[in-house]
Formats: sequence, structure tokens, C-alpha cells
Amino acid sequence: MTDMLGAPEPHQLTLPASPAERTNALIHYYRAEIGRMASWRDRIDRTSNWAITVVAALLSVSLSTPDSHHGVLLFAMLLVSLLLLVEARRYRFFDVYRARVRLMERQYFAQVLVPSQKPDLAWTRALAADLLAPRFLISLSSALTRRLRRNYIWMYLILLLAWVVKLTSVKLQAESPTDSRLQPLYRLLANAALGPVAGWVVVLTIVVFYLWLAYFTLRPRRRAGEMLHGDVHV
Repeated sequence: MTDMLGAPEPHQLTLPASPAERTNALIHYYRAEIGRMASWRDRIDRTSNWAITVVAALLSVSLSTPDSHHGVLLFAMLLVSLLLLVEARRYRFFDVYRARVRLMERQYFAQVLVPSQKPDLAWTRALAADLLAPRFLISLSSALTRRLRRNYIWMYLILLLAWVVKLTSVKLQAESPTDSRLQPLYRLLANAALGPVAGWVVVLTIVVFYLWLAYFTLRPRRRAGEMLHGDVHV
């Protein structure tokens, strides 16, 4: 059909009018959210793989020869921290789509399998509100905590162990002392020096940094609901 000027009449977008059409739309929307969730999950895995590659490469460089400086391991800690921040940001986006998928699975698909006597339809309003005004469900600090608990704390512990071994092992020092036993504290502090930065400053910085990591890793969970039960979530 054309209008009086001969131009085609624009098609109007119609909303689902029957329960079957609404169900069909919901199923297609669920598939779309699954795709977005999987895409962000893949991005998270890539960041973790980059961090593991960095740790393995710089461990090999630092511990392969006495001429390599212990600063290589400190640089590895810095790179892993940067990747942790990137991954925590990606996790916040992933958590948005994961929450939508889980909401539909709990409130709709579970009802399809085992219908309850009094289905709660408030979830549709919650989902619609989230679509109208999307927001992050967790803070950046909470995302850091989750990624530390899952993967990164083990990388940090491996780097810390390698750094201590690098400073304490005589065979890994460029200038070996006459005493072949473990070096005393004053010599460890001297080995920990990083250019013009004194060794005790470097050691103190590492101690404070790992105390910060321990706090974020071990602090209790505050979020209620699904996240309190089990470790199914990423």
C-alpha cells in the first residue's frame, strides 16, 4: 500500500499480542542474552590466559640465569595487577548478563519443568526495569575479590615465592658471596634494592601490597541471595 505521494507506508512495529508470541519473543531474547554472556565470559578467559602467559614468561626470564634482575618479577606483579583490573571490569559486564540469564532460568524455565502453585511474576518487572535502566550489580572491589579468589591469588603467590627464592638463593645471584648458606637479613635487603630505591623500601612495599591482596581475597562476602550458596558462579 502506498500513500497519496506514492511513497510506501512505513511498517509499524507490533508487540506480541498472544501468549505464544510472548513466549517466542522471550526465548529469542534468552538466546541473545546467552550469546552476550558467553562473549564476555570468553573475554574474561582471555585476560586470565594473558596473565598466566606473563607469569610463565617472566618466571623463565628471571630464574633462568643469575644475571637477570629480581625486578623482572616485580614487573610481572605489575602486569598481572593491570590484567586483574581489566578482568574485574570485564567481569562486571559479564555479571549483568549472567544475572539476567539466571533470572529467566529460575523464574521461567524452572517453572516450565516444575510449575508452582503460585508463580511470582514480579521477575518480569525486575527484568524490564533492568533493560530500561541497565546498571552494574557488583562494585569493582567485589569483582576484584572474585577474580582474586578464582585465579589471580595463585599467580601472585607463585610470583612471591619466585621473588623470595631469587633473593635468597646464592646460585641465582650475579655476585655470589663466599658463604654458600642462606644470606643474612642485611644481604637480603641489599639484594632487594631496585636502582636508587633502597631494599627495605622495596620489601616494605611488597609486604603492604600482599597484605592488601590478602584482605581482598579473604574478606567475607556481603551480598545476599544466590551468591551465598555454592561456587557455581564464575
